[in-house]
Amino acid sequence: HNLREYKGQCEKLHGHNWKVQVILKAEKLDKLGMVMDFREVKRVIGEIMNKFDHTYLNEISDFKVLNPTTENLSKILYDELKNTLPLEVKVSRVTTWESERCGATYFE
Repeated sequence: HNLREYKGQCEKLHGHNWKVQVILKAEKLDKLGMVMDFREVKRVIGEIMNKFDHTYLNEISDFKVLNPTTENLSKILYDELKNTLPLEVKVSRVTTWESERCGATYFE
């Protein structure tokens, strides 16, 4: 990806090995004592992340208008999870890391 209208190195084409942390919440646990089975969480996140993997982010519909920043990626992932998860499971926050020291968290 590259950042549009940005003055600096990130205006040039570059890539990241993104790491994503998702925090979920629920008003009550299920009968097994879980908010949601981690296998299912990983499956849902994996399906969402597949559209971003090995892709020029600027060409993805979400980033046709939005700049493909770490902050915007966190918000997009948050929104997609919010619309995909079962009603009783809520997204608390999504943090996306573009490097070991640089990340951004989105929550509502």
